[in-house]
Amino acid sequence: MNHGPRAAARNRAALVTAAREIYAQYGLDAPLSAIARRAGVGQGVLYRHFPDRAAVATAVLEENVRQVEKAAATEDLTFAGVLGVLTWHLTESAAFIGLLHADGAGRSGIRAYALALSERVERALRGHLPDGHRLGAADDLMLAVAMVSGAVTGPTREERERRALAAWRLLVVEVGPVRPFEG
Repeated sequence: MNHGPRAAARNRAALVTAAREIYAQYGLDAPLSAIARRAGVGQGVLYRHFPDRAAVATAVLEENVRQVEKAAATEDLTFAGVLGVLTWHLTESAAFIGLLHADGAGRSGIRAYALALSERVERALRGHLPDGHRLGAADDLMLAVAMVSGAVTGPTREERERRALAAWRLLVVEVGPVRPFEG
């Protein structure tokens, strides 16, 4: 049954979730048809929401950053807790990792957008960074995030999480539970 415009928001959310999952499994060059299938919609619905591949990746990135910002806006969440949410996104989203390592080659306009999103992540994290923290120096915080994201490899989410936590441990940084923000 076609629910028409009433289903638009639900379809878009399903497409973003599906894109995150497909990108984590197959990378950013995964077929858009696989995203539509995973979301349970046709490709026409995908293209109504996202005119091209870059728009899909951008929507996933934006949602990842928004979740980190929401977690950081929660007063009772510690720096370690916000890092847990960030680490979940690193282990779940190849697009998010691509953002942190974007060099602009072959993807026009994405570099500037990636830098803006990266700055939003940094602001969210810095808001919870305790005074005197080892990552408090100018570029240390985002350098550590980039280093951890570089370690997030492996065929399964569990392996990627294990490697991310090992990288944080090597940097002597405490991370809270690795989970999406559900607040």
